[in-house]
Amino acid sequence: MTGNTSTIGRPRAFDVDKALQKALEVFWEKGYEGTSLPDLTEAMGINKPSLYAAFGNKEQLFLKAIELYENRPCGFFQPALMQPTAYLMAEQMLFGGAAASSDPSLPKGCLMVQGALSCSDNANSVKQVLIEKRRSGELQLQQRLERAKAEGEFAADVDCAALACFIGVQLHGMSIQATTGASCEKLQKVAAIALEAFVAATSGKIATTDITS
Repeated sequence: MTGNTSTIGRPRAFDVDKALQKALEVFWEKGYEGTSLPDLTEAMGINKPSLYAAFGNKEQLFLKAIELYENRPCGFFQPALMQPTAYLMAEQMLFGGAAASSDPSLPKGCLMVQGALSCSDNANSVKQVLIEKRRSGELQLQQRLERAKAEGEFAADVDCAALACFIGVQLHGMSIQATTGASCEKLQKVAAIALEAFVAATSGKIATTDITS
């Protein structure tokens, strides 16, 4: 009895946060299905029983890694939505996407974009989660644009749903380009063209400065 209770409350012999960060790096580099359990345990410095006890199965670990990915300090999406004008929002989002996708200190591209593209039917539940997260992001973007239209930043007939989809397509496309070797400079040029198209799509009536000033 004493032997069984001696392990109760015993702290884990590894840092859960650091282990999750390592798992994120592996998933980002290899994708969900390209990552094996040995890949994960080696990178995380733990054995399979410890992985299961702390994180559940591979799918649950991946979803936890996605949450960590979305909340990184260097994330650009949510800060962009907080910009005071739609123009500044689009500018930060497009150039932020270009920089993040090609950051030399990180795996290339976007983990969620790559994960959704590479998942087979065997990982359909993971793919659906990633698709829903993409849709959620696009909806947040559309709502931000709808607010800008209501505030008179651009023409009343602007299709905010299509415009949100347009920005999403640019971000996803730059992510894919980055994984095939596109440089930050090249992606910044793409972002600049996309920003010009964004302005044109709003009939040139969009505010390009802080409307509160």
